Amino acid sequence: MTERRRMRRFVEQHGLFGQGDKVLVALSGGADSVALLCLLQEEGMACEAAHCNFHLRGKESDRDEAFVRALCQERGVTLHVTHFDTKLYAHAHGLSIEMAARELRYAWFEEVREKCQAAVIAVAHHRDDDVETLLLNLIRGTGIQGLRGIRPKNGRVVRPLLCLSREELTAYLERLQQPYVTDSTNLEDTYTRNKIRLNLLPLLEEINPSVRQSLLSTAHHLNEAAAVYERSIEEGKRRVTVEGGIHLPTLLHEPSPEALLFELLHPKGFSASQIKDMLQVAPQESGRQFLGEGWRVVTHRDLLNLEPLNTPSLPPTLHHSTANFTPDFQIPREAGVACLDESKLKAPLTLRLWQRGDWFIPFGMRGRKLVSDFLTDRKLSLAEKERQWVLCCGEEICWVVGQRIDNRFRIDGQTRQVRIIRIEEKRVAD
Repeated sequence: MTERRRMRRFVEQHGLFGQGDKVLVALSGGADSVALLCLLQEEGMACEAAHCNFHLRGKESDRDEAFVRALCQERGVTLHVTHFDTKLYAHAHGLSIEMAARELRYAWFEEVREKCQAAVIAVAHHRDDDVETLLLNLIRGTGIQGLRGIRPKNGRVVRPLLCLSREELTAYLERLQQPYVTDSTNLEDTYTRNKIRLNLLPLLEEINPSVRQSLLSTAHHLNEAAAVYERSIEEGKRRVTVEGGIHLPTLLHEPSPEALLFELLHPKGFSASQIKDMLQVAPQESGRQFLGEGWRVVTHRDLLNLEPLNTPSLPPTLHHSTANFTPDFQIPREAGVACLDESKLKAPLTLRLWQRGDWFIPFGMRGRKLVSDFLTDRKLSLAEKERQWVLCCGEEICWVVGQRIDNRFRIDGQTRQVRIIRIEEKRVAD
């Protein structure tokens, strides 16, 4: 079966695009992308091409651009070209060069796709890329998703060449006598993927000459099993997820707590070792923090509290009113209401988050107590403690908002007027 027929069968099998669709080809100038363009044109597809000059290889980057321009002119293909300062972008966003280039090119590809009204963006990942990605994910640590290999379709991005190897693509171009360019960095083992390609895979092939096919077969089997796995995981997520996080006792009664927790937290940047530590620590210790990428988990009694990092704690809206203290005055008992002796409020009232070292005299007590100890006694989680506000009269705390007033500001037999302070419920817009 020729490369063209195999690609056509693969495209039809996975529903990558239709015969009348326009395809935007990501064209680097390398053998794989040039072969992709040639094969699509042989199939009669309407193609446009997009090329990124990342300015990472000096004159070689400019050489690639010049080659792509000449190729598209020769083949009558509309070409879109852009230039990126990849190193500056990587530094500004705290990314590796590889990740920065990936973010830049895919965002731009989508812009061009919309502009030229292409149905899909075709990229030239092939079978060997699939094998390398599987090994890369395995080395870094991954769940079943990462062991399924590269997906043929991800939104508007399609990969028609996953059914063909690098060797088959270069052989195809040789038969066409179609030149291409070679990225010299592909011959260096600076990057992890190159180390896998140049060092690890040849070593594995000494052990098993058909290791590439074996790995792809394993990925195929896992892909079949993943449908069952995903359904089970989604059902488990619904059972263990509660407001604010994950219910630990329910999680521990799941058939595979660690696998379920991994699928819940790994997408938020938590590592496999962190997830293992959570399961060991959580039943015995409250207040332990684990940091992911923009998220954190805090252990608290029967919960793993999950929340985004750097989320500001918005102050509560307080409504103030006054009333005469008469024999028929009814003191509200709700936690969200404080009644203070108006005559004892001799300084302006201010609202702030509590701070380490703050103290007050809880209502009904004579001695002072640290706010931190009071909140711990109330069994508040670390996240709840961090969001706790206090109302101050001058420098003194008169109300730990929603929790307890200070005994020094209480209503007593000498009170004539009462300051009633109520937390206003936030209304949801219709």
